[in-house]
Amino acid sequence: MNFGVGLGEGGWDDDGALRAALGRTAEGLGLDLPDSGGKWGRLAEYVDARGGRRVRVYPPGERCRTFQVHLQDNGTRLACGWTADLAEVVRATAAWTGGAGLEETRARAPFVRFRPWALVHEREPFGAVELTWRVKLDRIHMPPYDRHPRPHAVLAAAYAQPVLRQLMPVNSHFNLRFSTSVEECWKTRVGYLICPYDEGQYGVRNQGELVARTKTPEEAVAFVVAALPEAFGPAS
Repeated sequence: MNFGVGLGEGGWDDDGALRAALGRTAEGLGLDLPDSGGKWGRLAEYVDARGGRRVRVYPPGERCRTFQVHLQDNGTRLACGWTADLAEVVRATAAWTGGAGLEETRARAPFVRFRPWALVHEREPFGAVELTWRVKLDRIHMPPYDRHPRPHAVLAAAYAQPVLRQLMPVNSHFNLRFSTSVEECWKTRVGYLICPYDEGQYGVRNQGELVARTKTPEEAVAFVVAALPEAFGPAS
């Protein structure tokens, strides 16, 4: 496919070029797309405000030579996909913003991918804490997060512990800490911080001070669990 056909001198780098191309493609297919939300430069975003559905489309670039599509529901990315076909992008966007479910959207645009948890969530929505864990754990399956197995190993080890699974996981620079607050998770923390890249090991820190280094993520998580205060409830 020639991605530059019909584009200006700047190609996909021109602001609005992708939105214009998608609009022409949708018109040719006889499909309606919602208004593009805001000024997104090279990106194209389509929002169904009534249902909380959102689609973000990224143009081809140096690293990814295809269109990248993210399907969101109320701020949570439930599916994504890569395709060189603008018509497929339009079909996925029209289906998702039109209220189609994950399986129906994939039937109309087979490039769309989603993990089993997303289908479970669609049928019976998770609570905020569980949904946060699922989204973070799912990132290992998508670039660029698939290049970082150590932070994922820490997340997986922490999720395996029921006492930590009830807390909000909070990441910063691949480090992981835990919060008792859903809405203000950065302000309310409990327990120690786990650093997956600490002198080649897994570091455990308390207010910036190193308290342990371990060889495995499971050992680091066990150290955090052992140091938790006795009386605290699930994140709320």
